[in-house]
Amino acid sequence: DWLFVKDHARAIDVIYHRGRVGEVYNIGGNNEWKNIDLVHLLCEVMDRKLKRDPGTSAGLITYVTDRPGHDLRYAIDSSKLQTELGWQPSVDFPTGLDQTVDWYLANAEWLRHVTSGDYRQYYESMYAGR
Repeated sequence: DWLFVKDHARAIDVIYHRGRVGEVYNIGGNNEWKNIDLVHLLCEVMDRKLKRDPGTSAGLITYVTDRPGHDLRYAIDSSKLQTELGWQPSVDFPTGLDQTVDWYLANAEWLRHVTSGDYRQYYESMYAGR
């Protein structure tokens, strides 16, 4: 179940302010995608934003054997959140994906930093044994 990050944050805020103490509210976008379909959509977005020929990014996909216990479905029933608290996602999935890609493209240095081995070493030194 895929959901734009700002919609997720807004759902948490709604639950915090209007939810019942001790109650469980699932947050979801009613937006299921097969992983491969999402990857292909993301490749299309990247090709468009980077002004690449269509199919360029998809050509980089490498297929691997599924891991043991592979998840067959990612689905969240957020109907209680919607009916009891009136929350609904406000950003449709393609728009949210576009905005997410824009953020990562505009913050390439941040992405490089958090995916480097240096960051992992820092994280382990700060939080090991906790």
